[in-house]
Amino acid sequence: MGRPRGIEDEVILRATARVMGRVGPTGLTLAAVAREVGLVPGTLVQRFGSKHGLLLALADRSAEEAGELAARARGAHASALDALAALTSQSFAGMDTPESFAHHLAFLCTDLTDPQLYERALAVHHAQRRAIAALLAEAVAAGELRAATDVAALAGTVQAITAGAGLTWAVERSGTLAQRLRRELHAVLHPHLPPRHGHEPEES
Repeated sequence: MGRPRGIEDEVILRATARVMGRVGPTGLTLAAVAREVGLVPGTLVQRFGSKHGLLLALADRSAEEAGELAARARGAHASALDALAALTSQSFAGMDTPESFAHHLAFLCTDLTDPQLYERALAVHHAQRRAIAALLAEAVAAGELRAATDVAALAGTVQAITAGAGLTWAVERSGTLAQRLRRELHAVLHPHLPPRHGHEPEES
């Protein structure tokens, strides 16, 4: 008996993300994804209709996963700021080389010009912002951040600095992406830490 359909979809979508990181937009084909999971391309055509349909399904899954990643990070760390550091790193999973980062960035550029993909990219963006804001609000409530911290504004800054850190790292190629993300996140949070608060997010 075959695996349930939902599990098969999940496997295919994760394989699609891996292939994206290796080959970029021009190399991503249904045949390449099919080889990755040991299927024939016709199976993917039946399931998703086309390469575009597969990308739409992956984008929908990414929006759902944003909240799931935040929940897992929060469950693994006692500190909301440590959970935020973990979430930041997990958001770039599969982009641990400049080349794979560049390939995923190329897909984002495609998302911005395709109305259907853009709609989903915006949904992912909003889901990530909500997750960041929720963790920052927890940090304020727990005394990890100053009580007067503007959580909404800081969430936007964290999201922007995270995206910028990835691009800067890919250009400079100094250290690892995780190290760069950690450093930039600490820099943006530091002014909001309470006096004599020595906390730095844990390595994730």
